[in-house]
Amino acid sequence: MSTIILLTLSNIFMTFAWYGHLKFREVALWQVILISWLIALPEYALQVPANRFGYTRFSAAELKVMQEVISLTVFGFFSVLYLGEKLKWNQIAGFSLIIVAVFLIFKE
Repeated sequence: MSTIILLTLSNIFMTFAWYGHLKFREVALWQVILISWLIALPEYALQVPANRFGYTRFSAAELKVMQEVISLTVFGFFSVLYLGEKLKWNQIAGFSLIIVAVFLIFKE
């Protein structure tokens, strides 16, 4: 459970580092890059232990697919709640296919 919590927190920071600046187009690019790097530092501080701890229980492929599902879930909420975008049917369908990938990766 700690792996999932750390990956979720990591992805929240990552999403803000990568996409949070889109609401602030008037800010100079160099400033956005600097702020994004500062936000990304805690993201790495959470992500590295998540994978280190998780690798004792999960394979690398399982960790990666878990991270992708968490990332897309966080991004879905972020794009709707923070950026004010609407999720389209084809985006939801694409995300759903990744859920199928999770099933296949974790299937023994």
